Formats: sequence, C-alpha cells, structure tokens
Amino acid sequence: MSELLDTLRRPLGSLRISVTDRCNLRCAYCMPEEEYVWLPKQSLLTFEEITRLARIFVGLGATKLRLTGGEPLLRHDLPTLVSQLATVAKPTDLAMTTNGMLLAAQVSGLRAAGLKRVTVSLDTLSPVKMEKHARTTRHADILSGIAAAAGAGFASVKINAVVIRGFNDDELVDLLEYGKRVGAEVRFIEYMDVGGATRWSMDDVVSQAEILDRLTRHYGVVRASERLSVSTPAQDFVLPDGTRFGIIASTTQPFCRDCDRARLTADGTLFLCLYGRDGIDLREPLRNGATDSELSTLISRAWAARDDRGAERRLEVAERGALVTLEGLRADPHKEMHTRGG
Repeated sequence: MSELLDTLRRPLGSLRISVTDRCNLRCAYCMPEEEYVWLPKQSLLTFEEITRLARIFVGLGATKLRLTGGEPLLRHDLPTLVSQLATVAKPTDLAMTTNGMLLAAQVSGLRAAGLKRVTVSLDTLSPVKMEKHARTTRHADILSGIAAAAGAGFASVKINAVVIRGFNDDELVDLLEYGKRVGAEVRFIEYMDVGGATRWSMDDVVSQAEILDRLTRHYGVVRASERLSVSTPAQDFVLPDGTRFGIIASTTQPFCRDCDRARLTADGTLFLCLYGRDGIDLREPLRNGATDSELSTLISRAWAARDDRGAERRLEVAERGALVTLEGLRADPHKEMHTRGG
C-alpha cells in the first residue's frame, strides 16, 4: 500500500488517543475554570472500539500510539486497553502522557501490559506553587509517580514542563537537575494559546531562545543535537556534562510542516490539528455498522485533504490573544485541550 500523505506531503505517523476528558488537576493553562461540560459517559469509546480504530490507523501507516486525557489514569482498568493496543500490528511505540498523580500505584501493571514509554507533566517543584497553579496538594504523589516510572524499566521516562513567565521560569535549572537525579529527560514547552488557555498572553510566553540563553548563562555552552525524526516536536539539546533535554517551541517556532499527528477524542472525534476547529465523527459510523474498509476510507480521505498548519497561522496573527473564548469552550467541549488530548 502506498504511503498516506496529506496536501503538504506529511505522512500519518502518530495517533494520540484520549481515553477520558476528565482530569484530577486544574492547571491554569488548561483547565482554569471552576466548572466544565463533560462528555456523556455513554458517548465514550469502549476499549474494543478504541483498539479497532487504532488497528485501522496502524494499517494506514501510524507507528506511534500515545494515550492521553484529560488524565488517562482516571479511566478504569487502563492496563487492559494497553494490553489490547500492544497487540495491534505491533506498533513501534506505545506511550502515555500523564500528570503522574495516580502513576505509582499503576506503573507495574502498565509496564507488564506493554506500555513502552511514559511522559509525566510536572511544571514546578514547589508544592506551594503547585497548589496555586493546579489546585492540588498532592504534589508529592506526582514525584512518587515519576520515581516509580523511572524504576519500572520503561524505554524512556520524560518530564514535560510548560514554561510560563512569572510562574515557573525561575525553575529551569532546578527542573533539569531534578531530571538528572531521577533519570528522566526534561522537555520544556512554550506556553500555547490552545483550548482552555483562555487567559493566554504572548507576554507570558518564554521562548526557546530565552530558555537557551538562561541555561547557557548557568551551564555554559548548550549544544543542539541532531533530530532523530523530523516529526518529533521537541528540538533536543545537550548540556556540557552530556545531559539531554528538549524544547517544544510550538508558539515561536512552529513545526507544522513536519507534523504527522492525528488526535482521537474519548468520544471518537478525529482532529487533524491541535488548533483545528472541527473534527470528523468516527463513533457514529463505527456504531452504525461501518466495516473496517469503510472506516479506513473515511480516515484516509480526511488525511489526504488535510492542509492544517494551525500554529503557523497563529504566528501570523498581529494582535494575538486566546484562541477560543470561554463561551466558545462551554458551547463545544471538543475545543477543550483536555478533551482532544493535547
């Protein structure tokens, strides 16, 4: 079968699968409001439905599957889904992004089920900042989850930190040193104006250039590392002592032209871009008896017509503010970052 390419010649290589829109944190850049409109539970895809769609995506060329949320570990019996996905045409990569709060108790089951890599979101090492930023006092549980993952034998454990001016931009060195101690690679992410970031401002963005300048002043020369894959969102760097870290500069240096990601929401809506306004409903045909061939054709046609480059287009906006208003998010929860899987 010929390679499936979109209008910019980008292959379908990665599928991010949201298993729930719910989360046990309320991070300021993602879920800052007091109340949310949740997807009806009966609308969520079953494990069997997720696995069936994943198999079709793998058949179309996807080699990377990543479980996301919301917080994926809130989905009951997640290792069962992992074990099912691990047998889907043997994808070369089966990973999960989590906030880590529930990870310590589940890590052994996930590893045994076939999960290969784990990324944990950790924006601050300060419990006080964490409580203010994410409305939780369970900072220690997140650190315990990272420690448990680091000792579980995964191919890699990474830490994602969204850098926001005035909140955690004074912790860049501390986060890197913490990553060294626990054996996890840190990736700094520029603050993005997507989904629930209704209070986003360009003034709050700490750019890749500024991050590198600060780290260079502390460590000395920071060397850029050759990218192993053009579709990988992070640019890798190496400190003088050999420590590797990454920066995802989606806001100031978009990687749209190399993006190979599709996103499947927990209720079966396919999005072709994190900034995309509209998705394609796969649940309805799935539950109405569509064959694998018919679903494959639906996905193939959507990808072949894809011309999305949302982050690039946002960069062209002169007076840039939040992407979606609060009213817009409440009217359509599919626009929420926690619904489409980040």
